[in-house]
Amino acid sequence: MSRTWITESPIAAAAVLEMVGAPDDGAAVLFLGTVRRENEGRPVRGLRYEAYQSMAETELATIVREVQERTGVQDIVAVHRVGELQIGEVSVAIAASSPHRAAAFDAARAVIEEIKHRLPVWKHEHYADGAARWLEGAIPHSAGEGP
Repeated sequence: MSRTWITESPIAAAAVLEMVGAPDDGAAVLFLGTVRRENEGRPVRGLRYEAYQSMAETELATIVREVQERTGVQDIVAVHRVGELQIGEVSVAIAASSPHRAAAFDAARAVIEEIKHRLPVWKHEHYADGAARWLEGAIPHSAGEGP
């Protein structure tokens, strides 16, 4: 079972974790990406994530499906938030469960690594000094060549 989505609403970590797990599973893991107070030595006051929603939802589902095929872990949930986020807020949550912990950890890590490389979600970081900048991202491989 997998479930993926992009949301403007705050992510409820406990609810994401509750979406995974089966009687045969001995492990469930939850990864949370949160907005940090500092990036590359600069104080951050918040950020904005933007996405081409339908493309991001399709790519997120593809990422999870590929990780399921590669790891054998079928119970994975992944959600990414868009919009304005403050320090400490959850921007991405990934839960995975499997009979053994190593597989659950591997699946969750594989999903976040692929998200960082491929998901068409862009981060606009706002700094304490009033400056802001777009952080580098990647074009998803399914989108082909592009700027």
